[in-house]
Amino acid sequence: MAAALRLGAVFFLLLPHRAAEPSVELAASAASPAAPPEIRAAARAPTRSRPAPVTDVTKLCVCDLLVAQCDVNCCCDPDCSAADFSLFTTCSVPIVTGDSRLCSQKAAIYSLDVEADPPERIFKLIDQVNPSVFCIHATNYKQALSFSSPEMPASENFDQLLKQFGNPSFSAEPDSWNMNTDAPNPSDANETYRYKYGVPIQTVDAFLRLPSPVVSSWCSDVNPAGFLVNQATKCTRSVSVEKCGNIQAVSMLFYINSSILAVPKSSQMVNITVQSIVVQSLNGMRTLLNGSDVLRLPLILDELCINIVLRVSYHITYTDAGEITEAAASFVLGAINKEVRSIQQSFEISFTQVNTKPVPLSGNPGYVVGLPIRAGFRPQGSGIIQNTNKYSQLTILQSTSNQDCLAAQGTRTPILFGYNMISGCKLRITADMKCQPLTQTLLDLLKGQSFPEYVASFGNSQAQDVLDWVPITHLHTSEQLPSGRERTIPIISSVVFTDISSPAEPGYKAWPTINAKLPFDFFFPFV
Repeated sequence: MAAALRLGAVFFLLLPHRAAEPSVELAASAASPAAPPEIRAAARAPTRSRPAPVTDVTKLCVCDLLVAQCDVNCCCDPDCSAADFSLFTTCSVPIVTGDSRLCSQKAAIYSLDVEADPPERIFKLIDQVNPSVFCIHATNYKQALSFSSPEMPASENFDQLLKQFGNPSFSAEPDSWNMNTDAPNPSDANETYRYKYGVPIQTVDAFLRLPSPVVSSWCSDVNPAGFLVNQATKCTRSVSVEKCGNIQAVSMLFYINSSILAVPKSSQMVNITVQSIVVQSLNGMRTLLNGSDVLRLPLILDELCINIVLRVSYHITYTDAGEITEAAASFVLGAINKEVRSIQQSFEISFTQVNTKPVPLSGNPGYVVGLPIRAGFRPQGSGIIQNTNKYSQLTILQSTSNQDCLAAQGTRTPILFGYNMISGCKLRITADMKCQPLTQTLLDLLKGQSFPEYVASFGNSQAQDVLDWVPITHLHTSEQLPSGRERTIPIISSVVFTDISSPAEPGYKAWPTINAKLPFDFFFPFV
């Protein structure tokens, strides 16, 4: 009951006709010489104006659809006469208001007096009060209460509008919204800045860009990278060999030339270093370059444009205080010929806290369908040790086109949660093959190199929590094959997921019990 009363108090303080009374009393008391100084100062302080109605509700009629004709049952139609109103059965729009977000506004009420002879329309203009707690009582930006008329293209302003709206994405904010961020704010003098989750990472010129598709598949360079938000995007970029040297988005310099601010609004900067460079040929072969400190810019060579950016991977290192300490970028550079008019670019960003090792997760807490199963080893007296590549922790034999088991050694594919998989190959056994070496070869083929000992129960199981890891059980069955002749046997490897969770059942809470105690003399003097 007390909480409801407090809510009601806030509600009445927000009503416009209640808020005006204290200001009158305050002004009257401030006029008195005996008023305290703080009250006189408050009376002289400027007050914010109540939003003025932008639309005249008496001239607004949303059901007036016919030009110079009376719309049936449209009581606000100015083309209707008294004779037309006498034929109406109801008012299709009984109330017309302006902005419903205001705390107080004018409202036009339309109704029909059916008892009159003939029936006539009744019109009232009232002050309507918005009962919402979140209504607008005062405003400091009146332009936001109405839609601005768009600027029509003409020969004088065509170039300016094309520059502003010609890109795949643009900002619709007026210039008056732009704030001077360089101007010092007295309230920020004692504030300690730090990055928080989702806040765009600031750079010297703007923010760290992570291109992504917006409306279509074409790349937009206005997508900011959020702090601690791991992202992976793919988009299409229009290119040509003749102009590849002039397209900034296909150059390494576009992604590393701006330094990152260690914390927002600070002068401490963190340069983006190049961690690795991989060169991809026209046929898809990739080669890792030894030196990553060389800036490779797009270059036209023998009717080819080389060193264009196909993939960028950012890796940000931060502290627990929300400060960025290191920033690195890995690139995949490729080449295009004259026939290519567009390329697909991939962008990725990840974060790692200082003095910690990144652990790849497959869910939090439960596994996500389609992510790889996490597995590892457990040395004596230690926690779980995992491979840093989460796609190489628990794998299965990958089928090849020639179906030759001996040729398929080393070709593996990760086991993904929730995906039943089956693969296999054929092993050709000759008459002179020994059984014992052949058995070990088949085991190595099925298990692969470094077969793990434990599987994580959850997608986010920590290495130090050994109880959250399930040991892998090996079951061996043997089958004796006749020797001395040549044959081909199939080798099959499969993965099956079985859901053993209990089905969902409806549950109901128990009825409340009455635990009432009466005083010992409640029935005195009868008992």
